[in-house]
Amino acid sequence: MFRSSNVAARIFERQIRTPAPGTSVHCARLFYENLVPSHTIYDIECPDHSFRKFTEDGHYLISFSRNNQDLIVYRPRWPSFCCKEENCMHDLPQKAKRFDSFFTELYSVSLASNNELICKDFFLYLGSNHFGVFVTSTAPLHDAPSSGEAVPGIPSIDNITFHLLRLEDGDVLDKKVFHNDFINLSHNMGVFLYDDLLAIVSLRFQTIHILQIRDSGNLVDVRAIGKFCREDDELFLNSNAQYMPVSDQSQLHHSENHVETHAHQNQLYQNSSFLSGIKQRLLSFIFRAVWNQESDDILRVQSLKKKFYFHFQDYVDLIIWKVQFLDRHHLLIKFGSVDGGLLVSRNADQHHAFFAVYNMETTEIVAFYQNSAEELYLFFEMFCDHFHPQSRNSLHMNFISSHSNNIYAFEQLRGIKKKATFTQFVKKMLGSLPFSCQSQSPSPYFDQSLFRYDEKLISAIDRHRQSTDHPIKFITRRQPCTLKFKIKTGPEAGSADGRTKKISSFLFHPFLPLALSIQQTLFSQPSINIHFRK
Repeated sequence: MFRSSNVAARIFERQIRTPAPGTSVHCARLFYENLVPSHTIYDIECPDHSFRKFTEDGHYLISFSRNNQDLIVYRPRWPSFCCKEENCMHDLPQKAKRFDSFFTELYSVSLASNNELICKDFFLYLGSNHFGVFVTSTAPLHDAPSSGEAVPGIPSIDNITFHLLRLEDGDVLDKKVFHNDFINLSHNMGVFLYDDLLAIVSLRFQTIHILQIRDSGNLVDVRAIGKFCREDDELFLNSNAQYMPVSDQSQLHHSENHVETHAHQNQLYQNSSFLSGIKQRLLSFIFRAVWNQESDDILRVQSLKKKFYFHFQDYVDLIIWKVQFLDRHHLLIKFGSVDGGLLVSRNADQHHAFFAVYNMETTEIVAFYQNSAEELYLFFEMFCDHFHPQSRNSLHMNFISSHSNNIYAFEQLRGIKKKATFTQFVKKMLGSLPFSCQSQSPSPYFDQSLFRYDEKLISAIDRHRQSTDHPIKFITRRQPCTLKFKIKTGPEAGSADGRTKKISSFLFHPFLPLALSIQQTLFSQPSINIHFRK
């Protein structure tokens, strides 16, 4: 810890003192108390695009055209200009107040074709290869009829196309298309990226598709978890289906057409009442867990009646809501009712839900919890960072504040715990699981060990928030807790119409003192401000 807040004194102290082992990066991040955005350009001249986010390594700014057809990628750069006067501390020249003074357009690529549109709330970045994953889709059909194995009540989208791009040059390397399916793409909720593995949740067909992103730029199918769990499950069931109608052999062996007989057997298999493979694993785990709670056979039967068979149909009706990787072999799967499958996360604690830890290699359920389970909450409280698995190359993402690595975040958690009953609190906290992939900004200005700010107005989580006419203050944690900088989404004079509801979003660079604030109303063009260190 530096003894002084003066930047020159800190640089000198860094030269003569060695930080404690394992704290060198944290000591270096203390310099962000001195390097803060100090100047704002309001309503800057910029292209009429929808800006999504900075990549986690800070190399690219991702944006989409207003018609959701094109991808436009920018490279952040610092403004440079000439000043003829001796004192250049006054306002910036007009030519420096342009968007292209801060960002250079690298390219524009048309992704959407036919009647598809880019999903502007979805983007995933593979930093090791500078690959980006984007999605285009057709409009959802909300009253789609349930056909085959589709879950009733889930909308249908004719085409959902995943595009793998190399962000260095905009080259489209590969595509993966899903037909007549539904994937929750809002804020990456239905897709999770860990290292080179991509998990995609098909809500309509209750399948978890595991894909691998190769260094060559190919999307390769690894496995599909849902109806089947192992690669040869379908082959095994199809081969055994030929011998299922044994009692009907006497009626069928005189058939003159063997093809019709084989088709009849396949139809019997398709119309059978088999549960899906993942549901079989889940029910087996619950049965064994209840069975092992008692040692006496009579008590076991009574316990099974009360805890398993009484709720059997409820377990059968569960559907997969959301999935995340815990590591390369384990998935955290959230189950719930059909009604709650499309709800946003802020309403998730109002519905009954269950969490299962699934081993992809052994195809076993290794843990199962209800969303009010105290044991799971204790894991979440003590090991929250383990629910945010980061890729090996995600340097900046390793310093995101959580209540398991930051004392100030933990104090906030304790404050929330005091305001509700314990069961409500546990459901509220576990309602955020599984976490959405790459949904938090690694900016050091959101590091709660460095700065204090109002999380109702701004936070590291990638979400739109209701705008306010008051500036958002960033105050240092270090005594004497001075105000370091303010973020305001509009000019000091404020808006002429204070009754208009405004929505704001913030895009912070992962390591530079640079941020975009975007303020928009329902019927007006968005206003974009740039906050930077002058």
